[in-house]
Amino acid sequence: MTSHIQSLDELVRHANAFFSNRMEGIFGPHVHDALLGRITWIDVALVVCLLFVFVLVHALAAAFLRWKAARIKEESQPALWRLRLFTACSKPLYFLIWLYGLYFASTLLLLKLPLDAASLQPLLDKLLDAGVVALLCWAFIRLTRILEARFAEWAAKSESKLDDALVPLAGKVSRVAVPVIAIILALPILGLPPAYSGLVSKASSLLIIGSISWALFQGVNAMEDFVIGKYDISVADNLQARKVHTQVKVISKTVYFIIGIFTVASALMMFDEVRRVGTSILASAGVLGLIIGFAAQKTIANLFAGFQLAMTQPIRLDDVVIVESEWGRVEEITLTYVIVHIWDDRRLVLPLSYFIEKPFQNWTRVSASLLGSVFLWVDFTLPVAELRRVTQRIVESCGDWDRRFWNFQVTDASERAMQIRILATAADSGKAWNLRCEIREKLIEAVQREHLPRLRTDLDGIACRTDAAAPQPS
Repeated sequence: MTSHIQSLDELVRHANAFFSNRMEGIFGPHVHDALLGRITWIDVALVVCLLFVFVLVHALAAAFLRWKAARIKEESQPALWRLRLFTACSKPLYFLIWLYGLYFASTLLLLKLPLDAASLQPLLDKLLDAGVVALLCWAFIRLTRILEARFAEWAAKSESKLDDALVPLAGKVSRVAVPVIAIILALPILGLPPAYSGLVSKASSLLIIGSISWALFQGVNAMEDFVIGKYDISVADNLQARKVHTQVKVISKTVYFIIGIFTVASALMMFDEVRRVGTSILASAGVLGLIIGFAAQKTIANLFAGFQLAMTQPIRLDDVVIVESEWGRVEEITLTYVIVHIWDDRRLVLPLSYFIEKPFQNWTRVSASLLGSVFLWVDFTLPVAELRRVTQRIVESCGDWDRRFWNFQVTDASERAMQIRILATAADSGKAWNLRCEIREKLIEAVQREHLPRLRTDLDGIACRTDAAAPQPS
């Protein structure tokens, strides 16, 4: 950049000398009369002519871009990405034209200022360098958007779904990487004092570490969305989908944790004080490891339990479980705990180790379909065959019955009544509950008048004892 700036300064001086000689030959020596301080008429004329030249260049560049855009639109199948490319390049090109125009005009004026004011030239040079870096950053950002749109067009034509996840990821990463690279390149141009060189170096390193970790987080998130997007958990038969969702969620959260640990560790190792503390810790790693292991044994146990749950999957997301005598669905699985959404909208929070160490019921481990049961105690005088036919009509009329199986049996009897059990299948636990309630309600309605359990007494024995106690006629 320095040699480039020096060349521009030499060009300005030569142009100033050439223009001065020409103006003096045309208008005479009066062009050197002072107008404001050391600024003469020839200096003003030179600045005006220079600005006019850059206005002309701007107009020519705009006309050329409009002509190319019109040619593209006239094509039978216009390439939209080329049209976007010319549109994206227009504003950075105009900015570049006027950046150098203002630099040349300012340099011409600085040449006529006093010596102390002319010392502003290095500052002007640094502003030009910073402007060029900002321009390149801006242009690259606009070009990455065009490139991202072009990749999106290719991805739309492809049958693979992986590119649909990678294209947005590449766009996000590029929109962050380009400004970061521009900032790192611009820092040396600012010419900060040597005392700040260490701070600038550490800031640049921290910026790079943060950008890389952010890109890794975005990559893991994109892969998670890609894998989960292939399995719809809202369908009726979602066993495989819930299995994949559970594994992906646990593994992705583990990877997030690992990336976060390495990011923080890498950032802290940039400081000498932390590095010295780390060396001391490593020297006593044996004792420290025992202390940390003893203090964090529950956390480590939960972490390993999370891996075990992800691989063996005794529970999955959206599983229906019975834990602590509560019915609910597995709503969230983290690295340390599981949240169960109970039927009355309460949340039961349980450590991961609970599902490894204690028994629980999983109603959707293999399949979501269930076998519901209804029990009734009825009188012995109830006609079983007739009630079986009534039950068949009731079950077949229920919308929650999945048409797989139903059964009617007398399963128990006591000295007062007999027990009837009706079994019926449903697609999931919610429908099974509603099916049982509907069957129970309609069966009670069918038997409530004539066949409720009755309490029987031996009236003949009472009559005999009553007759014996009565007084005999004389």
